[in-house]
Amino acid sequence: MKVFLVATEESGDRLGASLMQALREKLGDSVEFRGVGGYEMAAQGLPSLFRIDDLAIVGLAGITQALPKILARIRQTARAALDEKPDVMVIIDSPDFTHRVARRVRKKNRAIPIVNYVSPSVWAWRPGRARAMSHYIDHVLALLPFEPDVHQKLGGPACTYVGHPLIEQIGELRPGPEEAGRRTSGTPLLLVLPGSRKNEIRRLIEPFGRTIERIAKTVWPIDIVIPTTPHLQDLVLRETARWPLRPKIVVKREDRRAAFRAARAALAKSGTVTLELGLSGVPMITAYKVAPWEAAIARRLIRVPSVILTNLVLGENVVPEFIQTDCTPDRLCAALAPLLADSPERKRQIEAFARLDGIMEIGRAQPAMRAAEIVEEVATKSRQRVP
Repeated sequence: MKVFLVATEESGDRLGASLMQALREKLGDSVEFRGVGGYEMAAQGLPSLFRIDDLAIVGLAGITQALPKILARIRQTARAALDEKPDVMVIIDSPDFTHRVARRVRKKNRAIPIVNYVSPSVWAWRPGRARAMSHYIDHVLALLPFEPDVHQKLGGPACTYVGHPLIEQIGELRPGPEEAGRRTSGTPLLLVLPGSRKNEIRRLIEPFGRTIERIAKTVWPIDIVIPTTPHLQDLVLRETARWPLRPKIVVKREDRRAAFRAARAALAKSGTVTLELGLSGVPMITAYKVAPWEAAIARRLIRVPSVILTNLVLGENVVPEFIQTDCTPDRLCAALAPLLADSPERKRQIEAFARLDGIMEIGRAQPAMRAAEIVEEVATKSRQRVP
């Protein structure tokens, strides 16, 4: 079986590498990989067409400037897929890139089945994409449990919940007895998560710092930990140098996981990290800020009652969110302080997070293997249709 994969971001690269490993476990040496991926997929044996680093673009302005390069890479990737004539093509996340590749391939060769790993957020904005996808996507592998129903209602392609990759990391995220005790006694540990992109950090670090200053006046002593990545460490150090309470900055995976297991509460940028915190059982408040013109566009497009993944999976707005003008130190402090104490607000979040196991099929779902089974099934059905 020849599998052509397309992943252009780090998160997609990790998913692609896990899928490759699962396919190899199922099929042994009879599976062959081609396409585009990052370092982790390369470690699994993918000879990538090009380095994905030059596609790491943030914001609409950045996309506009890099558009000629992006379009050239889309054409290059589609041509390669058509030349390879794979048994199945798997596009992974990054819909602005990968779906353009998929549409080009489907237009030129309808015999190549296409699987989409990670559904675009059709439940949040541009719901018409679901029906459009049905013309060039054969199957969607969903990370969130509500997505199959959404695609069915919107007229999208076949969609199966395979499980979020965080499911496979539960043992690292949840505290043992000693760490659980730290959460409720001794000096409270507050996680601060200002984002994984430079623009996010620069917009949030100032209100987050002023919030910490106010919190420290009412909750003392307190420990602050900021998990980040090595390439952002210097930026975080510079931006927090003026904080009255200096945080501990950690970059190693094991240190990040240890902080999640010991944290009493978190102040976080909205995003995937909110689901990570929910699965860890860490009460949180969330915030986000973008440029005013970007916020104006988002307000017209977004169609969900919350932008917090944990809230969407639970089906209720348990986690407070403070977006744009609501992201002020006074409001953040007022919502965060109760989570550091034995309060009704803290109890409500913890009880809600306990429901995530059943909703996300933790203990039953094996995301990479489920995904591999569907990829193999789609490829096999396609081969059987060929005369």
